[in-house]
Amino acid sequence: MKGYTFKSYNEGNMARAIGMALPISFKQSVEICRFIRNKNIINAKEMLQDVVKKKAAVPFRRFDFDLGHKKNTGPGRYPQKASEEFIRLIENVEANAQFKGLNTSNLVIAHISAHKAGKTWHFGRKSRRRMKRTNVEIIVEAKTKAAEKVKKEKAGKK
Repeated sequence: MKGYTFKSYNEGNMARAIGMALPISFKQSVEICRFIRNKNIINAKEMLQDVVKKKAAVPFRRFDFDLGHKKNTGPGRYPQKASEEFIRLIENVEANAQFKGLNTSNLVIAHISAHKAGKTWHFGRKSRRRMKRTNVEIIVEAKTKAAEKVKKEKAGKK
């Protein structure tokens, strides 16, 4: 449980993974998290692979100042390096779910978030600068048709 911000973790039908101090931009990570949240992990990996190939752009909603528009997306970018790290992390959480005995074909990203990590120094000839570091946590949940029906019924009763 240490290091995660998601409190309602269910051991039975959830799996999780965390990437500590990944060398990617925090701002790009926040936008990628919003891009793939609540998606099936198979679809999320395909979407991120399209971003790496520059076939699809990640829509930037928060960090969009002075940013060019992309077709059918609005303001967006192609954060290739960060997308590759997210693909690696999704594959990691998928392996964790498989180890727990969950069906990997119906896993949905229940929680994903990015946080700033401790920064280290790049040393140059005359000056130094901070490196970009980000912590990313991802939690997937096994969704079944019966569980979705129960949720819809509970939402309808309220």
